[in-house]
Amino acid sequence: MVAKDYPFYLSVKRANCALEVQTVPSPAKETEEPSNKRVKPLSRVTSLANLIPPVRATPLKRFSQTLQRSISFRSDSRPDLFSPRPWARNVPPASTKRRDSKLWSETFDVCVNHMLTAKEIKRQEAIFELSKGEEDLIEDLKLAKKAYHDPMLKLSIMTEQELNQIFGTLDSLIPLHEDLLRRLQEIRKPDGSTEHVGHILVGWLPCLNSYDSYCSNQVAAKALLDHKKQDHRVQDFLQRCLESPFSRKLDLWNFLDIPRSRLVKYPLLLREILRHTPNDHPDQQHLEEAINIIQGIVAEINIKTGESECQYYKERLIYLEEGQRDSLIDNSRALCCHGELKNNRGVKLHVFLFEEVLVITRAITHNEQLCYQLYRQPIPVRELVLEDLQDGEVRLGGSIRGAFSNNERIKNFFRVSFKSGSQSQTHSLQANDSFNKQQWLNCIRQAKEKAACAGKAGGLNSEAHFVLSANGRRVPSGESSLEQMEQSDCESDCSMDTSEVSGDCERMEQTNSCEHEKQIETNV
Repeated sequence: MVAKDYPFYLSVKRANCALEVQTVPSPAKETEEPSNKRVKPLSRVTSLANLIPPVRATPLKRFSQTLQRSISFRSDSRPDLFSPRPWARNVPPASTKRRDSKLWSETFDVCVNHMLTAKEIKRQEAIFELSKGEEDLIEDLKLAKKAYHDPMLKLSIMTEQELNQIFGTLDSLIPLHEDLLRRLQEIRKPDGSTEHVGHILVGWLPCLNSYDSYCSNQVAAKALLDHKKQDHRVQDFLQRCLESPFSRKLDLWNFLDIPRSRLVKYPLLLREILRHTPNDHPDQQHLEEAINIIQGIVAEINIKTGESECQYYKERLIYLEEGQRDSLIDNSRALCCHGELKNNRGVKLHVFLFEEVLVITRAITHNEQLCYQLYRQPIPVRELVLEDLQDGEVRLGGSIRGAFSNNERIKNFFRVSFKSGSQSQTHSLQANDSFNKQQWLNCIRQAKEKAACAGKAGGLNSEAHFVLSANGRRVPSGESSLEQMEQSDCESDCSMDTSEVSGDCERMEQTNSCEHEKQIETNV
């Protein structure tokens, strides 16, 4: 792949050529004329820490406030998408373009500031931060379209349909924020101060309802982008962009996630302006109204985004048999949490906690898509028994493995079990660390409490509400509707195993805490 295939990278190419390493001339050849022959540059190893901003990877994703954190699919077992590729060029890192961050008092005449109180100066700083943030957002959205979308479409690196899926309705957000910036600039006085801003926000904030479709599309967009990165042309293009000064060491997904992060920041910005606004100021009432508007919009978009994510993962569940299907999964509209766990034999499992059912799966690749094959029968949350295990309490499967295992291998376990008639399950699951183990315990406990409250409110218990069919599938005994539960309160990054898992399921050693006898589950 030559540089002329990428027109907008000609300037970067020239800069890279200028940085090529020249050979040291020997004394005998110092008098020779300089050669115009290009010298192959020496490879330079660039630290991944300089290329990728630090991201805390944890194996649990919680969906109470989906908008509060970006969707991440990073995993320790997955090769880093920005690791060196055989086809990628090894070039020296370019200087990073820095974005200037100025305060209101540094931008406008300092003499004017002496006439204002300290509280009024802080208020002007908060209003200026709101305006400056709009400028930066518009610049980043235009950059994402100009530097990523348009070149990949022109060079046929991705199809137009794929780019529309990844970028979503990003184009429609640019004029939206340009309108707010224009209004803020119009009410700014010549000396740089702004007297009233509340009425502007009250009139503009309802436009943010258009974020609904953009945020709901993010899960599918991130999955498609990760899949396309396996194409060396896409990966090479994104790597070149990452090494370019304009990217500020941010990858494409960082730019696509900027609108979401901006949306959840509006309540904080408005509260800061309100905090420094006097009680008798005309803006006081308008700012309080604006805060209520944006909180309602964020809450509504958050619910719809959570429903979209739940539906996305439900569509990627693969059932080995019809008996594994459960109406609790089909009727779920919210996903409390999900992430990667290991059983006591070291098998990687991807566990989903829906509103009323726990689903244990294995990540597989099906039709070039990441899917989740059910590992065991779904476990109803109401009948699930949760047990917190002390470190060292679980014995790893296999005598050889247990003999040579270290202490880290037997930490952070908890057990979930279920028994109904002749059907029973017991799973000893290991979290990545103690923090994530506690998150899982909290999520499951909250789900059980809400399921119990929903059962009492409906006047139904678990035995009367469901019966067990001959094939082990739980079916509703009546035609009562399922009560929806609220989503849990916290969130963390999601970790996903993209490696293809073998279809052979190892048998798990199970311990029944009530009968103190071992049970061996059947192979899937």
